[in-house]
Amino acid sequence: MANGLDTASPYVQLSRAQWSELRKNTPLTLTADELEELRGVDDPIDLAEVTDIYLPLTRLLNLHFTGARQRSTALNTFLGASQRPAPYILGIAGSVAVGKSTTARLLHTLLARWPEHPRVELITTDSFLYPNQVLTEKNIMHRKGFPESYDRRALVRFVADVKAGLPEVTAPVYSHLEYDIVPGATQAVHRPDILIVEGLNVLQPAPPTALAVNDYFDFSIYVDAKVEHIRNWYVDRFHKLRRTAFEDPKSYFKYLAELSAEEATTFAENVWRDINERNLVENIAPTRGRAGLVLYKGPNHSIQRVRLRRI
Repeated sequence: MANGLDTASPYVQLSRAQWSELRKNTPLTLTADELEELRGVDDPIDLAEVTDIYLPLTRLLNLHFTGARQRSTALNTFLGASQRPAPYILGIAGSVAVGKSTTARLLHTLLARWPEHPRVELITTDSFLYPNQVLTEKNIMHRKGFPESYDRRALVRFVADVKAGLPEVTAPVYSHLEYDIVPGATQAVHRPDILIVEGLNVLQPAPPTALAVNDYFDFSIYVDAKVEHIRNWYVDRFHKLRRTAFEDPKSYFKYLAELSAEEATTFAENVWRDINERNLVENIAPTRGRAGLVLYKGPNHSIQRVRLRRI
C-alpha cells in the first residue's frame, strides 16, 4: 500500500499530511476575517485547516464538477439536445455539533470563487422540517431532527426540480432563533452551477419504490468524529448559546438562559443522550458508508484524516 491506497479496498485512506499535498497550486481565496464570519459557534477552524483540508477538497470537487459537465454534454450530444448541463449537487451529512454547517458554508464560499462554477447555492434540510404545530400533532416534537420529522417528499421534490434545471425553485425558511419554520417565508434558488444540500439525514436511503434526496447527489461528504468528542462540543456550544442567542427575547429557548451553569450542563447532557446521540447512533452514523468522502475530526475539531471512495 502506498499513499493510503489499498488495491483491495474501494477507499483511499489519507493522513492530513498526505491529503494536504493534493492541494497542488490551488490558491487560498479566503481571508481570516471572512473565515470568522463563516465559523460556527465554538468551531476553532483556522486558515491552516482551510489550506490543508479545504483547498484540496475544492480542487477535487472542481475536477469532479468538470467531469460531470462533460458527461452531461456527451449525453446531450447523443440525444441531439441543446439543454444546459444539470446543476451539480453536493450533499453534506453528519451529527449535530460536528461542524458540518461550517463545512457547508466554507465550501459554498470557496467553490463560488472558482471561475468554472460561480453560481453556488446552499440549502439546509432544516428548511424541510415539519412546522412545530405539525410535529406536535404527530406527537414527534421530541424527535425533531429524526428522519420522520422532515417533509421528505418536499425535500426530494425541491432537489429534483433544481436538478431538472427549473428557472426558480423555492424552499421554506427555518429560524433557529424561533426554532420553527417561518410562515410564508421562502428561499429561492435560480439555476445554480452547484447546489450544496446540508443536513443530518441527507444520506438516508429511500423507502421502497421511492427516491431519496441523495439519489440526486453527484458527490457527498460525511463529517465524522468520536461520539464523546461530539458530545463535549455540543455541551460547550450549548453554554455559549445560553450566554448569547438564548438571551434574545424572541428565542424559543429564552428560558434556558436563566439556568445556572450546573443546571445548563445537566440539561444539555440529557438532551444529547436522549435525542442527539440516539439519532446519531440509530440514523446518521449508519449512513457514513454511503458518502463519497469522510472527514475524520480529532478532539480539537481539527480534521486528522480523510477517507475517499475511489470506486
